Amino acid sequence: MTVAQALAAAHALGLDRLDAQLLLLHALGRDPHARSWLLAHDADHLSDPNRESFDAAVLRRLAGEPVAYIVGHKEFFGLDLEVDARVLVPRPDTETLVEWALQVLTHTATPQVLDLGTGSGAIALAIQHARTDAHVSAVDASAQALQVAQANAARLKLPVSFTQSNWFDAVQGRFDVVVSNPPYIAAQDAHLGALQHEPQQALVSGEEGLADLRAIVAKAHSHLHPGGWLLLEHGYDQAPLVRACLEQAGFSQVQSRLDLQGIARCSGGQSAG
Repeated sequence: MTVAQALAAAHALGLDRLDAQLLLLHALGRDPHARSWLLAHDADHLSDPNRESFDAAVLRRLAGEPVAYIVGHKEFFGLDLEVDARVLVPRPDTETLVEWALQVLTHTATPQVLDLGTGSGAIALAIQHARTDAHVSAVDASAQALQVAQANAARLKLPVSFTQSNWFDAVQGRFDVVVSNPPYIAAQDAHLGALQHEPQQALVSGEEGLADLRAIVAKAHSHLHPGGWLLLEHGYDQAPLVRACLEQAGFSQVQSRLDLQGIARCSGGQSAG
């Protein structure tokens, strides 16, 4: 079977073209950005081990497993992160949260930053990479998730400090920015079926999907410097509710930011201290 035939067979089974290309590059041990290589070598024949590896990967993807888990990594904000089923797959829309955090920190020297529910470490590591003068801390309730995050930090040589904590419970001190992409999907949400391979505790938050967002807002003031910002990612339809929650908690400058699809994906506000 040639490269072109392998891709065509995967597509015929219902696999997305890009997914098939990424999985074949992985099976061949090639860089995930080398899609042009596949076009230039479409008549090359696959070895039996390469074909078996690709076939196995295709079956996993058709069963709903994320490509990132199959290939073992995902790019986020220019960083190559190792990921597996212990953590959520970083999404491009979450880069909106990173960009917002970096913007509010523009004029703050050696800022103190906290990432709540860090998972793979994506947000914390992206901020640390962009602001090498920052002191970035990150927490997660899952010891397994922290193992992934710490491994990413070590491999990328980024000095983020990690602590196991359920939100602010084990956090000390105050910060210039607190960021979080917490669980925000309602327990009965129909979309959960498509996310069955990812850790449910990092996705589901009560009957309305707002329990963790409200818990974070309620305790954030005591962990922010005067004028510090709390920035939160949330569901596609939750912006008005999250903004109302922030306003009721006494935050000022409450606003939302749009993701890559033009959806209000993040909301935040400034603390009076």
